[in-house]
Amino acid sequence: MVTISPFKALRPEAHLAKQVASRPYDVLNSKEAKIEAQGNHHSFLHITKSEIDLPENTDLHSQPVYEKAKENLSAFMSRQILFRESKPCYYIYRLIMNGKSQTGLVCGSSVDDYENDLIKKHEFTRPEKEQDRINHITTTGAQTGNVFLAYRHVDAIDELIGKWVKDKNPQYDFIAEDGIQHSIWIVNDDKTIAQITELFKTHVPCTYIADGHHRAASAAKVRAALGERATEKANFFLTTLFPSNQLYIMDYNRVVKDLNGLTAEEFLERLSTSFTLEKINEAYRPETLHQFGLYLNQQWYKLTSLDGTFTNDPIGVLDVTILQNNILDPLLGIKDQRTDKRIDFVGGIRGLQELEKRVDSGDMQLAFSLHPVSIQQLFDIADSGNVMPPKSTWFEPKLRDGLLTHLIY
Repeated sequence: MVTISPFKALRPEAHLAKQVASRPYDVLNSKEAKIEAQGNHHSFLHITKSEIDLPENTDLHSQPVYEKAKENLSAFMSRQILFRESKPCYYIYRLIMNGKSQTGLVCGSSVDDYENDLIKKHEFTRPEKEQDRINHITTTGAQTGNVFLAYRHVDAIDELIGKWVKDKNPQYDFIAEDGIQHSIWIVNDDKTIAQITELFKTHVPCTYIADGHHRAASAAKVRAALGERATEKANFFLTTLFPSNQLYIMDYNRVVKDLNGLTAEEFLERLSTSFTLEKINEAYRPETLHQFGLYLNQQWYKLTSLDGTFTNDPIGVLDVTILQNNILDPLLGIKDQRTDKRIDFVGGIRGLQELEKRVDSGDMQLAFSLHPVSIQQLFDIADSGNVMPPKSTWFEPKLRDGLLTHLIY
């Protein structure tokens, strides 16, 4: 069973919450972050993307970037933009996008649970991305990025959190520029805090990383590096836990640079050995698993996998695996999606129009739309000890940085 803990969040004054809240550091490049933070001295991007306050030629992973983040965080605290909660609390975070609501619990999750695989993973991490977060955490003393965890929903937890949301007023409640509503409630009642802790300890056997593998790995490595200097706070890392019955996974689509020397006609002919092909008059979003959309020469096609062209094990049954094994590798010569420069990934939040745009512009030659991975598939793979192919899941809406930060010093 999992161990969670309330914590004293570093958070903004209520009237500054919308200004402080920023999109996650890893969904923006430096140029985009600088534009987004322009004219907003309260934006948390000054801490998570602190290179925006340094000369343009600054190495993004150099120590001055992390020192600037520390300086900016201290300034936010001294200017009372951010303050430290007076007692350990849980926090309830609700996001509403396009009328769909999902509500999670913000808490500290145990580093021991992570290391003992009670917090299950489904992706490989990249050392350079881990090191970036390690440097940021150790220099600032803060876990600024939230790890998005999922768990199989428990009725008693749903009821307890639902009652608190119904009976109490949120501390923060605003609609961001992208139209997503963010609401946060503070759970500061000792009895309720104890109930929540006990429910997770007795009813939730494990949690699953939905988004934030690098942030979780980095928190564990920072604790290990601190050794005897590690405080009790370093034994936990910043997470938001969402029940499985509220999660929304979006499609994660692909665009490819060229046909690997094939003509369009040859490519379509070779596809027919593994798929049925049907011309479609509009952008095609797959309606079920094992269907794909293909955009080539301004024409959309519906591809349906033929029986016997994939396996039914947790990895083999994934559409990203079917695409790799039946198209990307044998026909297009793409062996490793993580390293091949001929392929790029487009999150479902950008829509199918982005796929058409990338192809019609000449930047790419063809695009594939995929059906989203199901939450059950994610659980099955993590439970089996396997990892998903790269860029398999895209979760929306995204939690905002800066609203709740966990200090480890």
